[in-house]
Amino acid sequence: MGKGRGLGIAAHRSFLTYVATVVEVEVDGRGQVHIPNVWTAVDAGTTVSPDNIRNQFEGAAVFGTSLALFSEITATNGAIDQSNFHNYQIARMNRVSAPHRHTHCKKRSAAGRSRRAGPAAIAPALYNAVFAATGKRVRELPLSKPKLV
Repeated sequence: MGKGRGLGIAAHRSFLTYVATVVEVEVDGRGQVHIPNVWTAVDAGTTVSPDNIRNQFEGAAVFGTSLALFSEITATNGAIDQSNFHNYQIARMNRVSAPHRHTHCKKRSAAGRSRRAGPAAIAPALYNAVFAATGKRVRELPLSKPKLV
């Protein structure tokens, strides 16, 4: 893609669950990252309720985005600076809009535990997408710290 748009992929296995995520990003002229689409494929083993797994991973996309873009805890004189959401930023709907998170669940016979596996692939996929969009390899968290333009 390039020229401010990119796709990034990451995959992992944890809790007997296989997850692959593709994140699409747009980096605007001010260096702001916007995420129009997130695709996740999940193999969580025996699936009783695919809708619940889909909801879990779509929520994990927003949570993982929050961690990758903004999550930073700082301390001054031994006291944590962030006390609540007024000074601890999280991803808002304008960053990861609800209709554009796509999750596909694959069924297999072995049992897995999908609940905790969701957020882990988001940050690496997001950072790979930023590299595809800008040509800059970012190696620090959160993504709000480095200058992308």
